Amino acid sequence: MATIRTTSRRPADPRVSVVIPLYNEEGSLRELHEQLVEVFSRMKSTYEIIFVDDGSTDGSYKLLKELNKKDTHVKVIQFRRNFGKSAGLSVAFKEVRGEFVVTMDADLQDDPHEIPGLIEQLGDSYDLVSGWKQKRFDPITKTIPSKFFNFVTGMLTGIPIHDFNCGLKAYRRDVVKTVHVYGELHRYIPALAHWAGFRVTEKVVQHHPRKYGHTKFGASRFLYGFLDLLTVLFTTRYIRRPLHLFGIWGLLALVLGLCVDGYLSVEWMLGRTSLSNRPLFLLGFLLIIVGVQFISIGLLGEMMSRHERDEDTYSIREVLK
Repeated sequence: MATIRTTSRRPADPRVSVVIPLYNEEGSLRELHEQLVEVFSRMKSTYEIIFVDDGSTDGSYKLLKELNKKDTHVKVIQFRRNFGKSAGLSVAFKEVRGEFVVTMDADLQDDPHEIPGLIEQLGDSYDLVSGWKQKRFDPITKTIPSKFFNFVTGMLTGIPIHDFNCGLKAYRRDVVKTVHVYGELHRYIPALAHWAGFRVTEKVVQHHPRKYGHTKFGASRFLYGFLDLLTVLFTTRYIRRPLHLFGIWGLLALVLGLCVDGYLSVEWMLGRTSLSNRPLFLLGFLLIIVGVQFISIGLLGEMMSRHERDEDTYSIREVLK
């Protein structure tokens, strides 16, 4: 097992934990840190900032180490390579200690000054407040697919959120400790939280043009987003009881196949028909096989779900606390 280097200077448990996954955002990190310090100074609130360096190849990690040495509120987690945003959020969610958790992107397009309003809206009524970039400063090649994606996602999930993929969100700690994020499911956290019984709402937030670097958005992410949506719809409904999905269809196929072949077998025993020239008999036999296979898959899924393991899909090089 690889050794993880850890250095700790933790202050008392904070009220707010800010989680920032990043990849090659060297240009924006210092300014982002300054804005966060200013915001929490005005709030007069205790806080921690958890940066997750997702295998950056520029000078991001070097700069994060400097911030960590200068500011005891800053914690840094470095991945050995790029594992994706969901992995970054997942590892940070395990480390947060604040009563409230805020997630945001590191590119300065999310405004840190929105944090007080997001936390205030949580109040006593909500567990998750998702940002809504009503006025976006992104290229049309990103905004149009995003609007279509959000429309379809809202329609299929039934959750009235306009901007599922907005990185700026505020949570109660219970939410991030309950919702399991993996693969590319970070964009569906509001849906996962809603189906877990948490109260979800949204708030219009300010969005800024990108000042440094370039967007990581591509056509592949748009296509993978819909595949992930199918994953969410399946996992939230059937992952705990897969037999309910596969078993129903398997049972229908099995019963139909038995009825067809049973009827034809009776006809054959009475001498009314020959099975050699009846394609329907082969169809019934095929339905029986398919039914048994589906039920077997469902039962296997039941056993796997009872012994599922929470395996990390990332590898940490170093942790600076």
